[in-house]
Amino acid sequence: MSTTTTPAAVPDSPASAAAVPASPTAKRLYAVSDWYDAESLLTDAERGVLGRLRAFLQEHAKPLLAEYWERGEFPEQLARPLIDLDLMEPAELTSLGQGPARGIYQGFRIFELARTDASLATWYTAQAGLFRTAIRVGASENQQREWMPRVVDFTLKGVFSLTEPESGSDIAGGLSTTARREGDTWILDGAKRWIGGALTADVLAVFARDVADGQVKAFLVDRTAPGVTLEKIHGKTALRMMQNAHITLEGVRVPESMRLHSVNSFRDVAAMLRAMRSDVAWIAAGLQAGAFEAALKYVTERNQFGRPVGSFQLVQEKLARMLGNVTSSLSLVVRLTEQQARGIFRDQDSALAKMQTCLNMRETVALTREVVGGNGITLDTDVARFHADAEAVYSYEGTHEINALIVGRALTGESAFTR
Repeated sequence: MSTTTTPAAVPDSPASAAAVPASPTAKRLYAVSDWYDAESLLTDAERGVLGRLRAFLQEHAKPLLAEYWERGEFPEQLARPLIDLDLMEPAELTSLGQGPARGIYQGFRIFELARTDASLATWYTAQAGLFRTAIRVGASENQQREWMPRVVDFTLKGVFSLTEPESGSDIAGGLSTTARREGDTWILDGAKRWIGGALTADVLAVFARDVADGQVKAFLVDRTAPGVTLEKIHGKTALRMMQNAHITLEGVRVPESMRLHSVNSFRDVAAMLRAMRSDVAWIAAGLQAGAFEAALKYVTERNQFGRPVGSFQLVQEKLARMLGNVTSSLSLVVRLTEQQARGIFRDQDSALAKMQTCLNMRETVALTREVVGGNGITLDTDVARFHADAEAVYSYEGTHEINALIVGRALTGESAFTR
């Protein structure tokens, strides 16, 4: 498979002042989970932004997580303060005119959020990753000039609406939402499902098949437009704080000016997916780091048989395996991010990272639940929340099997996808 370069890719410049590595004497943020010190790739300014994010999460978010996870509601009181932290393009990283925030910072921003809670990471990345990528890759230059500043400051909140009730893994061929053009207006009919954040978005980035040419197009649909119905999906056992919606579109009228003009086939959608899949790999790395740190804290404080649980051989073996998983996952996503910073975006690279970090994550959260024992099924230690949420991360943005087939196709030159 050939290398594909995303048009808006901006290489990380080691010559720029913003790329000066962090001071070797600086106190590390990730000393527990980052065994090989990938954090050293961050600048002092980037670590400063991540430090204030951590302080906010520790003081304001963490005390709410167990309660809101059990209630199945998102703590809306955190939304505006998180936005006001100016994390997407922080002024202290961009004020010197050196372009957008570096990919390695963006990855660790996801890592920090997921280390605290997967729903918080998914909520923020829905805007900063999914929707922003839809605009960055799918919008024309004129549309980007108009919309991108509003995406960055959250005055235009959007969600990525691709998955459908009957098409997830087979969305490329199975997408059934239709778009029919009448003059300068498009009429959309169909349904979308599992769309996180749709209930509070301003617009929905809806992907639909043009009945005229059979190709996929994309549209920014006003959430309150006539013909749009949104229903919260209930009964979830993972990512319970993240509000997912079922969306029905019945004769929804969208002006041509709100069509993403650079999306004219599923190939354009695939370009978005290969850029976004790395975000999910960072979430998987961060989630298992959070679970590992919670388990390590527990076994060093909990005594059984007159000794700390962490002093037992079998527990230490499990801790070592957890750390190995976290370390290999972080190494994968850091290296992938470095490649993407040079403009290299390949389906098989992001697929491999998503596949392997999620495999590692699944084992890690299972081991954390084991070493915490019976208390690992309560929300008191955080381990149960990470354990449950990992199942959602394992499946979204491409299941294990789909990502494995993408990698297999690159290895053999043969597609094993069913027709």
